[in-house]
Amino acid sequence: MERSELVQELKTLRKGRGLAGRVEDRVGPRLRSACAVAADDGMVAIRDKVGGRLSQLAADLPEDLRVAALAAFAICAEARQPLYQERVRWAALRLDRDPRTVRRRVDEAIDLLAELAWSSTPAAAAAPVAGDNWHTASLAVALVLDQPSPVVLEQRRIVADQEGLRSLDLAVSLPAGRPSATVLYGGTLVDRGMETSSRWGYGLELPRALSRGESFDYAVMFRPPSLRPYMVSVPRQPCDEFDLRVRFGRVPPPDVWALDGAFQRDVSDPGYLGRREQVDSSGEIHLRFRGLTPGLAYGARWESPDHLAESRA
Repeated sequence: MERSELVQELKTLRKGRGLAGRVEDRVGPRLRSACAVAADDGMVAIRDKVGGRLSQLAADLPEDLRVAALAAFAICAEARQPLYQERVRWAALRLDRDPRTVRRRVDEAIDLLAELAWSSTPAAAAAPVAGDNWHTASLAVALVLDQPSPVVLEQRRIVADQEGLRSLDLAVSLPAGRPSATVLYGGTLVDRGMETSSRWGYGLELPRALSRGESFDYAVMFRPPSLRPYMVSVPRQPCDEFDLRVRFGRVPPPDVWALDGAFQRDVSDPGYLGRREQVDSSGEIHLRFRGLTPGLAYGARWESPDHLAESRA
């Protein structure tokens, strides 16, 4: 693959609506190869594969280049304006830079994305990228806040992307302390300790090896020791569906917002609101998300010092 040709294909893709538009004729052969797009893939599959691969590669870029790239290709839900210039202006506001600077950042990001993709092809076509040995078909999370202590129930259906899958890497992010975790069904939990100052790592050992393409269900209940005013999923692997329920009880928070493809730093930013949601008569909200992009945040945030939670899966 000629790296310069891949750069040109990426620059073509950023035009117009980016990945939010019709992509069949605007994803060139080199980009198709880098993103493992098959000849018979339709528009939705092409968009998912290219968007997922570019998001994965962008995760290794500095924050300003990452924001610029995800906005340029309309991968970030909030930057899906119909014109490239509008997406540049959106990124300029997020980064507190002028549009001319952001355009330079986009060009720099495209060069680096092409380099990363070029250096991993054709090896990427022959073997899964590290961490891509499974993906999530569906994730359902229920957070209950009207009990003596908060409870988080996570039910997930995963699909093996390699032959002989035996374990899953999991993680929960919390302000401090070790969360209590109990497997309700689907395997044996392995405590891997603190991965960062706020993320606790787990492994789930499956009861048997899975074949490539085989699905598997598990459920885990968490009791977090300390909480924050949001519940979000930031998937490491592609996730097809995310269903979130939060039960606040008789005294719901005054304001609740849905976060649909937000940058991780925006989750706790009071200036970032998202889409306002109504709490029903039972004191609950129910949100559904489809086609989650790895590295972006999906879920809910609310304004109340008494209702605090976070989960990142």
